[in-house]
Amino acid sequence: MHSAVFLIEFGAIILGLGLLGRLAGRFSFSPIPLYLLAGLAFGKGGLLPLGASEEFVAIGAEIGVILLLLMLGLEYTASDLVSNLKTQYPAGLVDFAFNALPGAAAALLMGWGPVAAVVLAGVTWISSSGVIAKVLGDLGRLGNRETPVILSILVLEDLAMAVYLPIITALLAGVGLAAGSATLAIALGVAGAVLFVAVRYGRLISRFVSSDDPEKLLLVVLGLTLLVAGVAQQLQVSAAVGAFLVGIALSGEVAEGAHTLLSPLRDLFAAVFFVFFGLHTDPASIPPVLLPALALAVVTALTKIATGHWAARRAGIGVKGRWRAGGTLVARGEFSIVIAGLAVTAGVQPQLGPFATAYVLILVVIGPLTARYTEPVATYLTRRRAAVPLGKGGNTVPGAGCLPDAEAVSGAEAVPGAEAVSGPEAVAVHVPDPGPGSASDRVSDADRV
Repeated sequence: MHSAVFLIEFGAIILGLGLLGRLAGRFSFSPIPLYLLAGLAFGKGGLLPLGASEEFVAIGAEIGVILLLLMLGLEYTASDLVSNLKTQYPAGLVDFAFNALPGAAAALLMGWGPVAAVVLAGVTWISSSGVIAKVLGDLGRLGNRETPVILSILVLEDLAMAVYLPIITALLAGVGLAAGSATLAIALGVAGAVLFVAVRYGRLISRFVSSDDPEKLLLVVLGLTLLVAGVAQQLQVSAAVGAFLVGIALSGEVAEGAHTLLSPLRDLFAAVFFVFFGLHTDPASIPPVLLPALALAVVTALTKIATGHWAARRAGIGVKGRWRAGGTLVARGEFSIVIAGLAVTAGVQPQLGPFATAYVLILVVIGPLTARYTEPVATYLTRRRAAVPLGKGGNTVPGAGCLPDAEAVSGAEAVPGAEAVSGPEAVAVHVPDPGPGSASDRVSDADRV
């Protein structure tokens, strides 16, 4: 009887997800917010709580996050990762300053104490790799020029979790300096070892995994990913980091074959992850903390947009790509909930759990919207600003009418779809600097208006 109820519940969940996905696709909209709201409606305190399939959904949610990060890793090689980390670490520092400090300040203003401030700093700092990976795929932006910048920030955040999680665990447990230092050393050692193996022996791993039989390739890649993710999590390192590094280690035909085979599994379990997040949120706990959570969400959405814009500008990305990068980074998710869950378990602050849940729900719903609409809204406002009349004569800003065209000829955006071009073909869209007093200088001037 129990198995029959489980099949009915889980089948209803999958069918419902399929219908919601179709609805979202009809309106060219990411289905993530609909998945979350469905989970909220049928979770604890919702309209029709589910029980029999809860444990399976929880395991499926973990697999969903792991597959999302594995598929992200398959998009890039180990040399890409090292290069991005070397060039983008200042963006990681800016990301921490812009997004962790508002959370810490909010906790102190609400009188929750220094330990809760450290916890809430982590909640507001870390973007959701799972949500962002799904959004990038839904919007067809995995090949865009700004996407490596986004992924570099996400990787830096995930790797920072290898340091942050042991520290916060030690703070919440009240352990001594020696025990906390040992935990931190183990975490850093494991993360470093996995990264070293991925970079140094990636070709050997790809050769070991390679197979002409799709069934064997699928089993080996999936098994290896789950094994590494489990070992990493057991040693206090994020399972997501382990899965990402497995994807980085695979390259060439193996990566292409694995990507094709795992895409349907990724979509299934990723949807389950977002439903699971909603299932474990009691709607009754949200209203009392909704207003302060909304205020903090607005502030940190703006700081994330500023972070992505700054990082993309530093990388030489065009104006439109900068806004897309910033808008894509807004969503928070799995790591924020994990961090808040540790604090709730330790009994640090009773309101911290509902507050973090409301905060993440707001941003995980808003995140896909900012990813899609930040760039067109910013472009519209820039054009309106450029067209504002000056003085009584009704003269406009000199050159304002040319501003949209000036932005369009920056970088790879001069050619439609050029941002999806990678490799040697990218040379075709490179515009050399023609020297002082040229049109490129006027483009820069227009960008500064």
